[in-house]
Amino acid sequence: MPTTAQPVTNQPTTGLAYQQCIMPRCGAQYSVDEVRTSCDACGSLLDIVYDWDALPVPKTLKWFESKWSRRNEPLCRSGVWRFHELLPFAPPEAVVTIGEGQTPLILTNGVADYIGLNHDRLYLEYEGMNPSGSFKDNGMTAAFTHAHMTGAQRAACASTGNTSASLALYCCSSKLMKAVIFIGSGKISYGKLSQALDYGALTVQIAGDFDDAMHRVQQISKQLGIYLVNSVNPFRLEGQKTIMFRVLESLNWEVPDWIVVPGGNLGNSSAFGKAFHELHQLGLIERMPRIAIINAAGANTLYELYENRGLRWNKGEPDTSIVNGYYAELDSEGRRADTIASAIEINRPVNLYKCLRALECTQGVVREVSEQEMLDAKAQVGANGMGCEPASAASVAGAKLLREEGVIGRDERVVCILTGHQLKDPTATVAYHTADQNEFNRVLGSRGVSRAAYANRAVQVENDLDAIVRAIQLNS
Repeated sequence: MPTTAQPVTNQPTTGLAYQQCIMPRCGAQYSVDEVRTSCDACGSLLDIVYDWDALPVPKTLKWFESKWSRRNEPLCRSGVWRFHELLPFAPPEAVVTIGEGQTPLILTNGVADYIGLNHDRLYLEYEGMNPSGSFKDNGMTAAFTHAHMTGAQRAACASTGNTSASLALYCCSSKLMKAVIFIGSGKISYGKLSQALDYGALTVQIAGDFDDAMHRVQQISKQLGIYLVNSVNPFRLEGQKTIMFRVLESLNWEVPDWIVVPGGNLGNSSAFGKAFHELHQLGLIERMPRIAIINAAGANTLYELYENRGLRWNKGEPDTSIVNGYYAELDSEGRRADTIASAIEINRPVNLYKCLRALECTQGVVREVSEQEMLDAKAQVGANGMGCEPASAASVAGAKLLREEGVIGRDERVVCILTGHQLKDPTATVAYHTADQNEFNRVLGSRGVSRAAYANRAVQVENDLDAIVRAIQLNS
């Protein structure tokens, strides 16, 4: 068990954290002062690990409520850094924050009815309320802080949109470094691209998709010495852990039965698993929730590997031949990820192995949902007052599927993560609700969406007072 001394928030703790290879058979360690995205010894991903026995750790999670009365202090105002004692890799004076993490956990019985849950059992964690409009700010403040600690002058990412918006925002807000962003051709929504351009980032569009952009940005970052902030960066996931801390905080520190999250690059699910494992290890929670990861059917690598081909973490001994064989199939057949949920349109998730570990420690499950299921779920989320981008709705569609299968019980407490704001991708929303069949077919029909069961279409009416009155009376 760790020591139970009260935290000292102004104590530099950098020496009590280190980077470590996630593979138990390797376990190579590196200083947090180094900029790394993989292990030199075996090429695997890295974790940020803490010497909890030597760190001041709170006795209970309720201790963090003491931060609420200190919201005039930047670290306490941040929904990430008010949990600094649970991600103590950086001294407080090095932290770069823009007030991220002020996100609500919303109880919604309307969406619970849609899913098939009893009332007062479904919560939506609305990460779209972050400064850049998505959950990425939780991880970006942590990665950006580490970049600042190492003296970085430029930071780069590959992005389907949300990561680029977040990086660009932190760069222009702090004036500490320049942003370099790689995007694929035609694979970013204008809602997201407009943010990166407005915030002054150098945006490089290459011929290819996200996986191609990810490959190139890793090469460029290494060659030019640019700090890489994609979720292959272990510090990104430290910040994303705090989404779960805020969920627990909103539930009076009670652990829900299920966390349901969209699966793209698998950073969130990996971070959530690490968060709950650490809290359990520290004795701050008595049990862990189950995690459900939901792929879009058009970008379903995790589902295919986990459900159909039997890939497991296997206590740190995953069968990598299963992954290599599947990726070889993708290449030989020229298959690309293709989904309206652009934020999770990824074939080669960089956090695959960390995600497998999270699934093992939380007894998790993986599912895939169709474009139709996502957009119908998205419409239901919007009808209950919380507009979200299509990828976010994968969590609600997945919860509905798991409820229909009987995997999730009607009275279990479920938290679905809404990862991005509705205005991140307004084209899909407008197309779903439009009365123009040509526009519907252009945007959605080619993706297998045949109906808009929950459409709220504009009423066409002549510019005549009596006609307008009649239309309102007929449709009220």
